[in-house]
Amino acid sequence: MTIKSFNQGQHYRPRMAFLRKIEPLMMEMQDPNTGIKTQAQRLVITTIPHAMTGHDISEWLIQRLQITDEEGYVLGNMIVKLGYIYPLQEPKNLVLRQDSSLYRFQTPYFWPTQEWPAEDTDYAIYLAKKNIRKKGILEEYEKENYNILNQKINHKWDFIIMQAKEQYRAGKERKKADRFVLDCQERAYWLVHRPAPGSLDVLDYGINRATDPNADKKKTYDYYRREILYYQQLLVRSRVKSSVSLGGLVKYCEQYFTHDPIMSGCLPSNPWLTDDTMFWELNTPMVDNPTKLRVERWTFSFTELMRDPKGRQSFELFLRKEFSGENLAFWEACEDLKYGEQSKVKEKAEEIYKTFLAQGARRWINIDGRTMEITVKGLKHPHRYVLDAAQTHIYMLMKKDSYPRFLRSPIYKETEGKALIPEETKQKSNFPFMKRHRRSSPSPVILRQLELEAKAKAAASGTKVVDITQVMSKLDRRNQLKQEPPKQEAQ
Repeated sequence: MTIKSFNQGQHYRPRMAFLRKIEPLMMEMQDPNTGIKTQAQRLVITTIPHAMTGHDISEWLIQRLQITDEEGYVLGNMIVKLGYIYPLQEPKNLVLRQDSSLYRFQTPYFWPTQEWPAEDTDYAIYLAKKNIRKKGILEEYEKENYNILNQKINHKWDFIIMQAKEQYRAGKERKKADRFVLDCQERAYWLVHRPAPGSLDVLDYGINRATDPNADKKKTYDYYRREILYYQQLLVRSRVKSSVSLGGLVKYCEQYFTHDPIMSGCLPSNPWLTDDTMFWELNTPMVDNPTKLRVERWTFSFTELMRDPKGRQSFELFLRKEFSGENLAFWEACEDLKYGEQSKVKEKAEEIYKTFLAQGARRWINIDGRTMEITVKGLKHPHRYVLDAAQTHIYMLMKKDSYPRFLRSPIYKETEGKALIPEETKQKSNFPFMKRHRRSSPSPVILRQLELEAKAKAAASGTKVVDITQVMSKLDRRNQLKQEPPKQEAQ
C-alpha cells in the first residue's frame, strides 16, 4: 500500500473512541513478558514467524480479564473481526477458531484507528495487484468493485496500474514467508474496510462528526465553572421519595385492577377458555356501543383516549362542534408522517404544511411563533420527525384545554349512558381437558401427619390402627366411579 502523511483535518467518526479502548489491550497482548507467547509455526512448506493459535488467544483473554469461556470467545472473535488479529490458514474469513488455527498480530499501520482513511485509490491498487498476481481470478464482488473503480477514477488508472506492478515486483523480491504474511495483512485490512456484500460491516460509523470524541479537552476556568453550575443544578433538582413513588404505583394498580382481564376476569366470558367470542366482538376498535369499562378508561388520561380508536372518534366529533377539529387532524397527519413510508416523507410534509401551517391554509392551526420558526426551518430538509415540535404543541393544547371540556360534554355523557355492561355467561366448554372436573390430590405430607396422629391415638386408646392412605384411596376410587358415565349394555 502507498505510504502517505495526512496533514489535513478529517471528519471524526463515532466509533473511533470505541476502537481506541482496544489498543491498550492489544499492546498488552503483544508484551514479550506478560503477553501471548508467539513462535515460528510451519504452514504447509512455509515457516511463519511470530504466529499463535486461536486457543492461545482465548485462554489469554480468559485468564487476563477473569471472564468466562463464552465471553472470552466473543471478545476474541470481535478483535479478529476488527482486524487487530488476522488468520493465516483461512484469510478470507475473519473468525476466531478455538483450536490450533494460526493467527498473527496486525501491524499498527493497518489498525482501524489510523488517521488516514481507506481511499478508493488504495483499494484499486490492491485489486489491480491481486489481479496481476492471480491472473484475473478475483472474487465476484471484487470484480464488480474493480470495474466500478475503473470507471470512477479512470483519469488516473495508468498511475494505479503502475503502482500495482511496482508493488508486485517489490513483493517478489521478498522472502516467501514475508510475502505470504503481507498478503494476509492486506487482505484482512480490506475485509474490514471493504466487506463483501451481505456480510457484517464492523466499521459502520454512521454519519461523520465535525468534532473529535477522543480529543483531550483543556480544562479551563470556563470548563470548571460550567461543571460546578451543572452539579449545583443537580443538588437543587426536585426528587420523589420512594414512598410517594410506591404510592403512585399502588394507585395505578388499583385504578386499572377492574380493567385487567387477568386480575378481574373477562365479561361476558373468557374467549380463550370457552367458545364464546362475544368479548372480542364487544371490544373491536370501532364498535357501535363500547363497554362501560372501556368508556371509563378514557377518563384516566388523555393518552388512553387517543390510544382508543373509538375514543378518538368521539373526541373528533366533539372538536368539530367546537370548530377545532383541525388540531386532531394535524396530529393524525403527523403520526402518519412519522410511521408511514419513507419514500413519501417529503410529499406528506409538504402537504401538511400547505394544509395546516401556510399562510391562508385551508385548516390553519394556531401555534406560537417560536415553534413555527423551528418547523419552517426544518421543512427545508424534511424528515420523519420534522414536525415534532408543532405536534407536541398541539397535543398539549388539546390535553390541557379540549380534553377536560370533552369529559364534561354531552357527547361523552351520551356515550357513557349508552355503554354496555356485559352480563356474565357460563357456557359449557367443548375442550376435552375441560369436560371432567379435576380435583387436586391431597399432599403426601398431610397424609403422613394424619397417619402418625391416628397411630398415636390408637396406641394410646388400645384400638386398632386405621391406615389413612388406604381410606383416602378408597374414597378417590369411589368418587371416580361416580363421575364416570354408565357403560351401555351390548345389544
